[in-house]
Amino acid sequence: MSRPLDHLVLAVHDLDAAGAFYERLGFLVGARNRHPWGTENRIVQFPGAFLELITVGEGAVIAPHQPGIFSFGAFVRDYLTLREGFAMLVLASNDARADKDAFDKAGIGGFQPFDFARKAKKPDGSEVEVSFSLAFARDPLAPHCGFFVCQQHRPENFWNAAMQAHPNGATSLAGVSMVAADPADHAEFLSAFTGIRAFSATSAGLRFETPRGLVECLSEQAFAFRHGMDAPATGARLAGFTVAVRDIGALAKHLDQQGIDWVEHQGACVIQPKDAFSLVLRFVAAE
Repeated sequence: MSRPLDHLVLAVHDLDAAGAFYERLGFLVGARNRHPWGTENRIVQFPGAFLELITVGEGAVIAPHQPGIFSFGAFVRDYLTLREGFAMLVLASNDARADKDAFDKAGIGGFQPFDFARKAKKPDGSEVEVSFSLAFARDPLAPHCGFFVCQQHRPENFWNAAMQAHPNGATSLAGVSMVAADPADHAEFLSAFTGIRAFSATSAGLRFETPRGLVECLSEQAFAFRHGMDAPATGARLAGFTVAVRDIGALAKHLDQQGIDWVEHQGACVIQPKDAFSLVLRFVAAE
């Protein structure tokens, strides 16, 4: 069974600054939350998917990686010692333990499932509990990219339609872009991770059409052609994502009014890594 997009882990040094930037982009950004081990996040929701702006909070006590144990907090901390950016790609799971077994069988797993709960603040300021089970996967050819699936146990406490009514007209998380010198090197991993066997492979790269959003792995040249700019950093990495909006013209006017630099490319509004915390953010018209 193919797995849809669930969320993107976007690592930043200054969570408040990142939240303010996404608010200037026209998104509704949730309140600050704290994980039990000390990373802190703010959420931007779409129907069924979200962006997770994340940093390491003060006083964090982060468990190290161990054989068979993937430490989410350690990955975020170590990623931020190198750079900010799109650190981890997360797909949705109906059964994290079944996915863990599937990853093990495919040779991309080997990690114990991870269960945790945290408090979340509703728009009225009240607190509720949300809880999750995660199953991690690993692409040895992309060591600076994190991959896992997420099963929600209290979705009624997490999703909020009011927080999905973004002033910029955003309707969905349309897709994500990974970049690699040779995308074909990552075909076997991405097929097993997404659960999609029938995918598109061309000279430009790989396309996996999930039930909710596109996962693609592009060559350097294809990424530059698609976005009108080079991908951030070097090596295999998660480079950017695409958001669909109801009215691309209205979105462009909003960006201008907010003084946010953007580039028009192939009908999309594209924001450069230097302005978007080291990732490429692309807006397109909703189909």
